[in-house]
Amino acid sequence: MSTPAETVDVEAIAARVREEFSRTLDDLKSLVRIPGVAWDSFDAEDLARSAEEVAALVRSTGIEDVQILTAEKEGGGTGSPAVVARRPAKAGKPTIMLYAHHDVQPPGDASLWNTPAFEPTQVGDRLYGRGAADDKAGIMVHIASLRAVLNVVEDFGVGVTFFFEGEEEAGSPSFRHFLEKYRDLLVADAIVVADSTNWKVGTPALTTSLRGVCAAEVEVRVLEHAVHSGMFGGPVLDAPTIAARLISTFHDDDGAVAIDGLVSHESAEVDYPEADFRQDASVVEGYRLAGKGALADRLWNKPALSIIGMDIPAVEVSSNTLLPVARFKVSIRLAPGQDTEQAANALTRHIEAQEVFGAHVTVDITESGQPFAADTTQPVTQACLWALQQAWDVAPVQIGVGGSIPFIADLRDVFADAQILVTGVEDPDSRAHSANESLHVGDFERAVTAEALLLAQMNIQGMSQGAAPVE
Repeated sequence: MSTPAETVDVEAIAARVREEFSRTLDDLKSLVRIPGVAWDSFDAEDLARSAEEVAALVRSTGIEDVQILTAEKEGGGTGSPAVVARRPAKAGKPTIMLYAHHDVQPPGDASLWNTPAFEPTQVGDRLYGRGAADDKAGIMVHIASLRAVLNVVEDFGVGVTFFFEGEEEAGSPSFRHFLEKYRDLLVADAIVVADSTNWKVGTPALTTSLRGVCAAEVEVRVLEHAVHSGMFGGPVLDAPTIAARLISTFHDDDGAVAIDGLVSHESAEVDYPEADFRQDASVVEGYRLAGKGALADRLWNKPALSIIGMDIPAVEVSSNTLLPVARFKVSIRLAPGQDTEQAANALTRHIEAQEVFGAHVTVDITESGQPFAADTTQPVTQACLWALQQAWDVAPVQIGVGGSIPFIADLRDVFADAQILVTGVEDPDSRAHSANESLHVGDFERAVTAEALLLAQMNIQGMSQGAAPVE
């Protein structure tokens, strides 16, 4: 393999990215102004407008084969619009798919935002706005990196396929059908998913593992109907109390998940200082962190269980009544190496084995997504790590991420021979999904530079496996 420093003009690419960065930032701002939310309760016209704007930006790279496509949802109906664009590979060159999503989370409570959610506002070195980081910045990293490399690299022959999804924040309900329906348009040797995070501002990261996810809705019933708590309380424990007793069995005294059959590792190679974690996670003073072992392992390589919703009356409308039924939703993040079906079975067995005074308990598995572990020995992965170091002038960190990107399992299934890279532009203070979401502008420019360097290196290096079909 050629040595990257001897073959890629790093300075020329970085300079071109810098020259074009004002345009790149303006393009990102134009995307942030479009409130494209893929939830049924939001205006689908905004999402369609977002797809059209993304398609226009893709055409600005010179790609003519640009389509806005949809596929059927898993449960019926039509999914949200995605943008697919293709620049065919030249003979002997590999093809790379560049993925991001143009839909965003709902803005939430406007009073919590310091600036309007859909009016991009730069304050110091951060750009605020919904989607500024997650994931419209990912779209612009892909577009701007191709613009730069086409301007600098002579005879650039790598095939580039843009795939900009329009429903990731809604759970990607048509994603698998989309991959299967348009497989011939999307097939690639390597896939870059720009939807993760960096280690911190000024230090890049390549995400090499993701936890999977398993979620269930649990119903606890103790009575056929509600009754007066004074008349019948004592012999009967209400449904929320039984639910609370059941929930308390999910963790041991240290706060570690106590469900037999869940995979756990201790393999993290980086240190996550507790003080940094407390600040990043906004932990209140005096709160004792749960679990055992290194913090990085607790976040990346061990299961985590949360109760993310419960159906019982609010305090302000409560009455002296024994509640007959309570429902709660439990979400488990799964360590790499865990099969989601086995995890779902382990959760169900655990719940069914508990002593709950004979209450009727039902478990409905509602979500599952496989974890991800990358092969870091592959040439394209090594090229990406080199590119990150060149762009930041700092050694990149190979991280796990406690969150899940379930669709990566679909990418891996449909494109089994493709090497998958998970990159991103977020940092611990980006607050994706929260009020005051923001992007560090300096790291955004460096992310564009890194991806342009990766494309340039792939043009020289190629792939260790056969390239995708050339048109």
